[in-house]
Amino acid sequence: MAVQDPYDFRYPTELLAGSDEYAYTWKPLEFLNAYRFLISVVLSALFYVDALFPPLASRAPLLFFGTSIAYLGLSVVFALMLRWHQPGFRIQVYLQLLTDIAATVLLMHASGGVSSGMGNLLIIAVAGGSVVLPGRQALLLAALASFAVLGEQLYTETWGLDTTSTYTQAGLLGMTLFITAAAAHLFARRIRESEALAKRRGVDLANMAELTEHVIQRMQTGIVVVDGEDRIRLINESAWKMLGMPSTAGGPPLAQVSPRLDQRLQEWRRDPDRPIRVIQPAPLQPKVRPRFARLSQEERPATLIFLEDASAMAQQAQQLQLASLGRLTASIAHEIRNPLGAISHAGQLLSESPNLDRHDARLTEIITEQSRRMNTIIESVLQLGRRTRTQPELLDLGAFLRTFARDFVTGHKLEPDSVQITLEQPDMAVRFDPVHLHQILTNLCENALRYSRREAPGPRIALRAGLSPDHHRPYLDVVDNGPGIPPEDARHLFEPFFTTSNSGSGLGLFISRELAEANQAHLDYIPLSGGSCFRISFQDPRRQITQEAP
Repeated sequence: MAVQDPYDFRYPTELLAGSDEYAYTWKPLEFLNAYRFLISVVLSALFYVDALFPPLASRAPLLFFGTSIAYLGLSVVFALMLRWHQPGFRIQVYLQLLTDIAATVLLMHASGGVSSGMGNLLIIAVAGGSVVLPGRQALLLAALASFAVLGEQLYTETWGLDTTSTYTQAGLLGMTLFITAAAAHLFARRIRESEALAKRRGVDLANMAELTEHVIQRMQTGIVVVDGEDRIRLINESAWKMLGMPSTAGGPPLAQVSPRLDQRLQEWRRDPDRPIRVIQPAPLQPKVRPRFARLSQEERPATLIFLEDASAMAQQAQQLQLASLGRLTASIAHEIRNPLGAISHAGQLLSESPNLDRHDARLTEIITEQSRRMNTIIESVLQLGRRTRTQPELLDLGAFLRTFARDFVTGHKLEPDSVQITLEQPDMAVRFDPVHLHQILTNLCENALRYSRREAPGPRIALRAGLSPDHHRPYLDVVDNGPGIPPEDARHLFEPFFTTSNSGSGLGLFISRELAEANQAHLDYIPLSGGSCFRISFQDPRRQITQEAP
């Protein structure tokens, strides 16, 4: 048979079996035994120093003293039994309560019967027993105590020890015992039910609090709670990473962790209707859009701060923009390609004419070259407009780079050591669309190859992957050994159609940055003393890249 819930308090047989699993049921017995020990010590001490007040021990002093000493000794024995939990709970309950009834009736008899008032001690014994016994057994205990009192009165009258009839007092005492048993049992049951309910509610609240904390910590939206003094009281993992993984021990001020975010908070408090501007906690961190909410109506209430990665929202807006651009470029390409093809074809036919002089031949070459360049620009624009939605995967960056380098070296007929790969950690992983990452690296490596110095020793292109020391986000650097980029040109690198090459379309870096942003990454130029470095700062690979359905 399955053991019932210990908080049912109906005391089935299994619950009263004395198992350690229900050790809390022994506690009332320990209190009753402490009361038993105290009463026996007091009565024994009063008798020993001859300080008993009437009518105590008025009829049978030796019986009174002997019962007090035996009662004291049994309380000590019961204490040891309670400590060892031997014998079982049921046996100890009945043994101790029957001992209380017998000892009290003997003390009452030795003190002159029911009229002595010693019988009132039975009320406490019955009340204590009703706490640990089921309802029917509690009433049985009251009945046994009442019969014992009536039996003592009958014995006294039979043997002529007292000529005064006290049956009325004995009956009233018995009625009091029944009322006490019923009331104590109901009262104890209500207390236990309330305690069980409170414990269940406490468990539910603890589970809910744990679940809430788990959800908050795993949310991709950053959560920060600051108190009325603008000190951080709660911050989840996403917010901690968005703010650059600062130290939050001891609840530091928000201004110390993120001055920009604290500035936006103060602006919001002065004017809640003011549009909240995007912030960038650190140069290599994504831009964050904060939102604020009061947690109370106090003068200086706690504030709940939501931090949303602006790159995800920018990605959605970018997809809408690219969809419109795709439709526009498709129509433009259709209108331009036909006349462009005719111009290119006419140039080729003209170049085959035997009557062209040297200057006219040069003009036909210009026509062919510029037609080819125009066609390249159209293809790039179409590629940008027709770009499909990202399909990010968790990539082993080392394996991906080795495969890319091998294909790139083979496709461009380079020496095997022209591309060098350096990994800070051998098992680095990034979450990125592999097609997009391949296209970005192709654009960057072709630029690096174009501007690198062939005569310089060492590899012409270096691919270096590692973790940012400040934010522990993975990054990938594409470094060349060329002359570098002038500062005036570096400001326009990622603008569309900006190029320093006569043969370039000016869309390679622009498309590369757009592809990086679509994967919630960042592409930046880092100037070097010798050469150029383009860094791809990846998103935390544990964060899923969310996209709206088309």
